[in-house]
Amino acid sequence: MSKVLTTLSPPGDAAAEDLSYHPESVPLAVHDLTVAYHRKPVIWDVDLDIPDGKLVGIVGPNGAGKSTLLKACLDLIPRVSGEIGIYGEPYQKQRHLVGYVPQRESVDWDFPVSVQELVAMGTYRSLGWFRRVGKKQMTLAMEALEQVGIAHLAKRQISQLSGGQQQRAFLARALAQDAKLYFMDEPFAAVDAATEEAIVGILKDLNKAGKTCVVVHHDLATVATYFDWVVLLNMRVVAAGPVSEVFTKENLEKTYGGRLSLLNDAAHALSNVIH
Repeated sequence: MSKVLTTLSPPGDAAAEDLSYHPESVPLAVHDLTVAYHRKPVIWDVDLDIPDGKLVGIVGPNGAGKSTLLKACLDLIPRVSGEIGIYGEPYQKQRHLVGYVPQRESVDWDFPVSVQELVAMGTYRSLGWFRRVGKKQMTLAMEALEQVGIAHLAKRQISQLSGGQQQRAFLARALAQDAKLYFMDEPFAAVDAATEEAIVGILKDLNKAGKTCVVVHHDLATVATYFDWVVLLNMRVVAAGPVSEVFTKENLEKTYGGRLSLLNDAAHALSNVIH
């Protein structure tokens, strides 16, 4: 175990050879990914291809490594082993194609910036870090704020927003990037019903536009309603594929360890959608 946890991914051609087993056309390819905190594995030997143009839910119990998987794909945390491909290339080469909505709890909401300025930050990758945000970028920010329904809050400081409004603001920032692949970490956590409905609507719009969204999600009862593809994760990938094929009671029991009341609710929700 210790030998594996102290061995880093092979560089150069060896890494490229690892990813060659995955189609270059897929938005996200994860190969042999292991991440450990203090030498304890959090996700282990994850191998995964996310298909293009899908709404993908990442589902699993607390501590299963869902957020860790997203952060590893974005190079926000170190990997013990494994490679990540974004449309066949490393993330650092494809950053401009990726949008990210972090967990709301991980953000410093006391940072002195207005809502519109926060959203305009999503244009930095196309603008360039050493050029000032101009009228065009501020207009794009307003369009994104209108899309998420909080354009009237554009001049407020972000610290003055409610939890649901904060979530919409960060979603607008991701939309301003006009990415092809979006990572969203628990966007529905602790938001009001109106915000949840708005987020679902935005996900559907992104899907219609051919975008791919990978969303860490905790509510089993809504998986079949919100997503068309699902990854069941508990340190390792238990199952991944279309919701109608993978989101079954058997796979949920393997993922959650038989918490039957919760699983029965999810199975009932799935049955209603399919039938």
